[in-house]
This record gives sequence, structure tokens and C-alpha cells, in this order.
Amino acid sequence: MRFFKFHAPLSVAGPALVTSLVTGLVTGLVAGLTMGALPSFASAGEAAASAVMYHRFGEDDYPSTNIKIEQFEQHLQELKAGGYNVMALDEIVTAIINGSELPEKTTAITIDDAYLSVYTEAFPRLKKFGFPFTVFVATDAVDRADAGAYKRYMTWAQLKELEAHPLASIGSQTASHLHMIDATSLINRRDLERSQARFEEKLGIKPNIIAYPYGEFSSDVINIVRDMGFIAGFGQHSGAFGPNDNIYTLPRFAMNEDYGDIARFKTAASAMPITVEDMLPDDTVIAGEDNPPALGFSLVNGPKGGVNCFSSHEGKLQTERLGESRIEVRMEQAMPKGRTRLNCTAPGPDGRWYWMGRLFYVKE
Repeated sequence: MRFFKFHAPLSVAGPALVTSLVTGLVTGLVAGLTMGALPSFASAGEAAASAVMYHRFGEDDYPSTNIKIEQFEQHLQELKAGGYNVMALDEIVTAIINGSELPEKTTAITIDDAYLSVYTEAFPRLKKFGFPFTVFVATDAVDRADAGAYKRYMTWAQLKELEAHPLASIGSQTASHLHMIDATSLINRRDLERSQARFEEKLGIKPNIIAYPYGEFSSDVINIVRDMGFIAGFGQHSGAFGPNDNIYTLPRFAMNEDYGDIARFKTAASAMPITVEDMLPDDTVIAGEDNPPALGFSLVNGPKGGVNCFSSHEGKLQTERLGESRIEVRMEQAMPKGRTRLNCTAPGPDGRWYWMGRLFYVKE
């Protein structure tokens, strides 16, 4: 049995969101191939990792959040044969916090929403391959499954069986799977308190890692999460991560039917972080007068080559290098209401990619 003694979120992304995100990612990869010298980013042996994210398995009537069984089995075979270091998410988080070294190609398997197919399809296959994994759970949905209202979610009995297995960990995705970024601090806190109480009552644990529902977070949300004892938070923006990243805004690569081919999976599972500092803007929420915002960051260790940046609403963005390490990103169009993803990539060694992703959000 594995669980996070302190632990959490991601929710179902709609087809339009997934399409816009992945289109930007693929475009970034292709454009990055035209760059010259390779950047000198986070080196081997540092605390660096990536994480992949799933929702449903073999549920073909939900293609935007589903992975086909044959795709999932290809992913697992690649992880087994491709020289990856598949680690439990809590162990990776601990290494990132402590700055401990991680082996090359360290990756984590995460699953959101506790759909029944996690138990019937993913769990048996993950046990067969011996890979640790984390399931992020919104407790209200499990209560409804227990009551017979939700037929496609796991019950508490199934979650208890899963949580007792040494490969499995349980994370939080709140109680009601709410839009935390739009909710008041009081509502967010009460929702998390309610979910933690249910976890403790039904499973005897209090998760200490959260996956934000819909991948949405802000500085206010992070402050609440931190105050409640969570040690890390994950979104739905793409990218790898390391010790320079905010432990409460860590990225994951989403997998689904359309964007779960083996080439993309290899790119995601083997991604390396672009180590940056002095990132602007420093919060997720973009106010009307600051839209589009001034975007920029400083590269640590000063890459020799270029970095390509893309947004989910505008495509490729103009970048300008200032001095040895500062990169300013020029966005011409205002971000639309809701979520916008920024992805910056550069080619790395051995066919791998450096990848940094950021989430921005414009409120109604």
C-alpha cells in the first residue's frame, strides 16, 4: 500500500481544449527541429522528471478523455523496454523537494477521476508490468457511485482494494471537482476539508498531493492548498519539471485517443525540464488591463541555441533574447476567457525534448 501521508487534481478536458493544447505542442516540436545549437539546460543526474496523465481506459464513447487499450498497452511496453525509470509520484515529489538526483528518463503514471475502467482495465495491466501509479479522486463522485447514481465510477470498496496495493497511491481532486480558480477561498477550503474527511473515513488516509480540477490554479488556490498540508500540486499543462519549478504548479502530459500515439508518448515520457527563473507573469490569473501580458523568463545555465514558444490561442510566438539568458515572449493577441497554455520547447540529446509549460487564466 502506497499513499501520501499529507496528498491531489485533474479533471476531464473537453475535446477543444485537448486539441488546442496538443496542436501547440506538436507545432513546437516541429519548429524546434529547425533550431541550431542545442540549449544547455538541466543536466543528467539532477532532480528532473515528467508525468503522464490518463482518465478513461477502453471507453470509446469518450474519445477526448479515453485511451484505447491497445494504445495503453503500447505505452506500458515502451516504459518497460525503453530505458525509463517509472517511479511512484510521491517519491518523485520528495526528490524534487530535496533536490535529490533522479535517474535519466524518470517518469510517473497518473490517472484522474477514478473511473471504473481504472479498476477494470488499467489496474490489472499496471500490476502485470509492476508500475507504480497514482489515482486522483474527487470524493463526491465516489459517494454517488456507492449510491448507484454513477455507474462508471469506482466505489469506495474498489478504491480501498486499490489503495491497499503496494503499487497504488491515492491523491486528492477535491470533493466536488469544482473550478477552484473561480471559487471563493471559503468554498475551496470547505470543499477540501470535506474531501479529506471522506478519505480518512473511507480509506484511513489524508492525501497530501493534489491534482487541480480542470488543471486550474492560482496563487490564492495554492495558498489554501499549502495551508491545508498538501506538499505538491499538479495541473494539466504539459512539460517536465525539476527543482526550480514551483512544487504546487507541476505539469503533466495528457494522453487520449487522438494524442496517445506512441511517438507522442515517447516525447512526453522522456521530456526534460527547461530550467528557468524570474518567470513573468508570476501568477496564473491575467487581468483585463494586462491582457496580453508581458511574458518572459531567464534561462538557467544559458542555452546556446534557441527556444520556441507557442500558445494554445495564437500558435507560434515571437521570442527575443536579452543578454545571455533572458527571453522575452511577444504575444500579439489577448488571451480568451478561460484557460490558455504556453509551451516552450527545444531539441535535446538522443531525440529527447526540453519542455516547459505554463497555465494562464482569464476570468469572466
